[in-house]
Amino acid sequence: MNEAEVHELLEKKGAILKGHFLLSSGLHSDVYLQCARVFQYPRLTEHLADEIAGRTRHWRPEVVASPAIGGLLLGYATALALGCRMIFAERVEGAMVFRRGLGVGPGERVLVVEDVVTTGGSVGEVAALVREGGARLVGVAALVDRSLDPPPFPMVSLLRLPAPTYPPEDCPLCREGIPLEAPGSRRAGEA
Repeated sequence: MNEAEVHELLEKKGAILKGHFLLSSGLHSDVYLQCARVFQYPRLTEHLADEIAGRTRHWRPEVVASPAIGGLLLGYATALALGCRMIFAERVEGAMVFRRGLGVGPGERVLVVEDVVTTGGSVGEVAALVREGGARLVGVAALVDRSLDPPPFPMVSLLRLPAPTYPPEDCPLCREGIPLEAPGSRRAGEA
């Protein structure tokens, strides 16, 4: 599956939204990716995860770790395709943590899987948890990489869709009076 096919799939399922959006990072953007609109179709999710598994298998991951909530379904399907264990981190009082008896062991090879990477904040937090547990981060995989700067870790994505982001105080969309929407699972400033 090439980037044009992934883009077409996201467009067809209504996952690429245009407007004025508050991202979980607190930044604003005129593009929002609502991957849940694709992940509601298990076979499509499985197909995308197979693509990610094919591009990351050479890293030989033993564990897939995903940030909740956006990365959960894709992470699970990718772990299934790779034949490895899957864990997730969730936000508690503003910080990502492994809970529910989940975690990594010393030396385990971990692939972090996320739906969309914009600033790399959530995957960076999960990567830090992996390292704190003594495991080895082999890389990060995402359905969509919309970052403007290269991440500080090896990363693959099925679609590169760089989209400008703005601090609220410098947002041209705010200046134009376009209403702000917050469609994500986590609102900026929430713990």
